Amino acid sequence: MTKLNSLLLFAGLTSATLVLPSMASMIPSVALASAHAEQKTKRVPALRDKVYSQLARAQKLADDGDVKGGLAALDSVKERASSMNSYEKAMMYNFYGFIYYNENRLSEAIDAFENVVAQTDIPESLTLSTLFSLAQLSMANDDYQGVIDYLTRWDKVNTKAQPDSYYVLKSQAYYQMSQYQDALAAINTAIALAEKDGKTPKENWLVLQRALYYSLQQPEQVVAVIEKMIALYNKPEYWLQLSGMYGEVGREKEQLATIEAAYQQGFVTSKSDLRNLAQVYMFNGLPYKAAKVMKTAQAKGVVADNVKNNAFIAEAFVQAKEERKSLAYFEKAAKQSQEGIYDQRLAEVHLNLEQYAEAADAARAALEKGGLQHESNAYVALGMAQFNLQNFDASILAFEQAEKHKRSERLAQQWIKYVKNEKLHAETLKQALL
Repeated sequence: MTKLNSLLLFAGLTSATLVLPSMASMIPSVALASAHAEQKTKRVPALRDKVYSQLARAQKLADDGDVKGGLAALDSVKERASSMNSYEKAMMYNFYGFIYYNENRLSEAIDAFENVVAQTDIPESLTLSTLFSLAQLSMANDDYQGVIDYLTRWDKVNTKAQPDSYYVLKSQAYYQMSQYQDALAAINTAIALAEKDGKTPKENWLVLQRALYYSLQQPEQVVAVIEKMIALYNKPEYWLQLSGMYGEVGREKEQLATIEAAYQQGFVTSKSDLRNLAQVYMFNGLPYKAAKVMKTAQAKGVVADNVKNNAFIAEAFVQAKEERKSLAYFEKAAKQSQEGIYDQRLAEVHLNLEQYAEAADAARAALEKGGLQHESNAYVALGMAQFNLQNFDASILAFEQAEKHKRSERLAQQWIKYVKNEKLHAETLKQALL
């Protein structure tokens, strides 16, 4: 199983983007005919033309950019509040809320709208719309418990089916309070309602649903949500996240296929994503592709020319049995590192390629730099290189150093015995030729 760094995106997920209520949704149209009609059916006090005209004047001033004038006009109306009925007061505070909201003075807007619902004998539609607006404003004001409280009050008044926006807002608030199960139940309901009506769930709903499943450690559900997000919205980041989640749940073949498809579509462009792609290739036994991805990215300047990346490319080429191609990258890594590990690897590759003088030089460089996790490996490489160069004494000396290390003691002893025999054989042959 392999995980991509893109999974870290989930750790910082917040709720889906909050869309604040529009002016139209927060401030119901005030038409005298409809007001009188509602008065007859619900016994709502009349909204007199004189009061309405004053409120309309205040709103027009604010709409025209004269906020100060609009508030002054409302203050003038408020001075005669004692002679106004509950509906007229409610509409006055409604206009106050409108202006404060438009000025992003959220706390004052909330106070104004609270005064709206505090009035008795007002239309049910105004109560519902105002309570919902208060819930939205509380969300914008980071008062998440307030959101739930206002929605609870809204529930007590509402007699119709809840709209999907109700469940989305509730889910956002619960998410921010880390009440993930409640949040998930709400967003699932919103999505189900939309799909039942043949509508496409909004993207930010799915973002929230995905974050909730991830927070609840339900990776298979996260996978299902991201698959839906790709089908509906097809954004590059969703392909990368899906590949990462496939790795999370152990579906390595799908992980490889998904990130490779993303690469072919030009979605894999950042250095971290390119390195992730290379790691997935390596994990799936495709080291040559891993090396090629990193090499190309490095050539384009996307991936840095540093020790870590050069060593990765070199090792990928070794695993792909392209050892000659690995040499240049091991050499760069060795020059960039103050420790001898990459000189040691370079010596081992040179040995495999039967480049014994180069192997001996690299092994000596590794030992000189030091910092080796297994110093004995460098002595073994040096001993083997010297042996093949017919430098028997130097070879024996190197293997004697390797013999001091427990992990290579037995191997070194075998080589010492073998080199001594070969040295004796060579000397005997040389004497016989004299």
